[in-house]
Amino acid sequence: MPKTFMPTIKSEEELRQLQLEGLQWTVHHALQGSSFYQKKMKETGVYPPDIQSIEDIHKLPFTTADDLREGYPFPLLAVPLEQVVRVHASSGTTGKRKVLCYTEKDLQDWSAMFARCYEMAGLSQADRVQIAVGYGLWTAGVGFQLGAERLGAMAVPVGPGNLDMHCEIMVDLQTTAFCCTASMGLLMAEEVKRRGLRDKISLRKVIFGAERHSEAMRRNIQENLGVEDTFDIPGLTELYGPGTGLECPAHEGIHYWADYYILELIDPETLKPSPLGEVGEMVVTTLRKEAAPLIRYRTRDLTRLVPGKCSCGNILPRHDKILGRSDDMFIIRGVNIYPGQIDHLLSQVLQVGSEFQVFLERGTDGKDYMTVKVERAEGADPQEDQAVAAQLNNLLSRQLLVGGKVEVVDFQSLPRTERKSQRVFDKR
Repeated sequence: MPKTFMPTIKSEEELRQLQLEGLQWTVHHALQGSSFYQKKMKETGVYPPDIQSIEDIHKLPFTTADDLREGYPFPLLAVPLEQVVRVHASSGTTGKRKVLCYTEKDLQDWSAMFARCYEMAGLSQADRVQIAVGYGLWTAGVGFQLGAERLGAMAVPVGPGNLDMHCEIMVDLQTTAFCCTASMGLLMAEEVKRRGLRDKISLRKVIFGAERHSEAMRRNIQENLGVEDTFDIPGLTELYGPGTGLECPAHEGIHYWADYYILELIDPETLKPSPLGEVGEMVVTTLRKEAAPLIRYRTRDLTRLVPGKCSCGNILPRHDKILGRSDDMFIIRGVNIYPGQIDHLLSQVLQVGSEFQVFLERGTDGKDYMTVKVERAEGADPQEDQAVAAQLNNLLSRQLLVGGKVEVVDFQSLPRTERKSQRVFDKR
């Protein structure tokens, strides 16, 4: 019988008990080993004996990205440096990079979580996993590779970009799974179609993450690559990296590995818990992480918890797709808008594709104006552009409460990238 990486938890009560024990261990471990957390607990007066239930997590202070940058180069470190066997870091787009340390056990836990992702997606030792995400300090490439090797599948670490090599490998090695950002998945799907390779490849599954994607983008990837299914995978450098959950085949939300971390959702303004089913900012607390444990870490990622039980039968809880980041929000004419909201509206109109860009400008009259450029769907009639633009503008006005100019542009005229696509250009 093949090895499974799924937990043996049978009930919600058993999961809560496991979480409580992990929370108590984490708070004790952090206090014993981390000068940062020692200072935090002294300031708040909350110590390990105060954590007697899961609800007591609300007594603990939040940790933020600023705390990680201020603690550079080894923030949150709770073990001697001699026990650190690897570091990874965020992209460092603002200020210092957020460097995270890993012990040998941390890497074992991460690889087990990632192997669980592949298992949930229906992969096995027989699969050949083509990896098209970045390597180096970033967690993505090595994370996907670790998980494939832990599962026992064949890892094919090509990295991002280089469409010629990816097409060659896909045909010659007959890879069965493709791991990428959503943007890279779109690039490959369009390239496979352009080269007429669909009948020459053996892809079955695509796993993508790192950025929000629309249903139109997903349909494009699935149809042009001829795959059975596609899966959304979340990830955060601070929380090991990618592989902390996966969308199951029922596609009723992303199961997150609640036996490794606690997920809270809060209102980013009031910092109070978000009601079940409503959008909030993800806050994570690790239960087993040794080198750099997280206690109520504000991720800035926005989602909602999915209530009820999944039809797939897995007991682990679910959150929705990542809807965006609280710091990605832009304000126009007093209305708060997230790029994911525009993405969602565009996906409701079949005549347009998945790629769009938003331009914000201030007119000579001092007022703010928004222009949304969206690609025409492949094969759609250009003569319908004006009517489609009017339909989209009406959707924006009704559902976002702010209008804008919508321009439908030619298919494939907006830039493609193997990494995350920039959607919003604020020129005000």
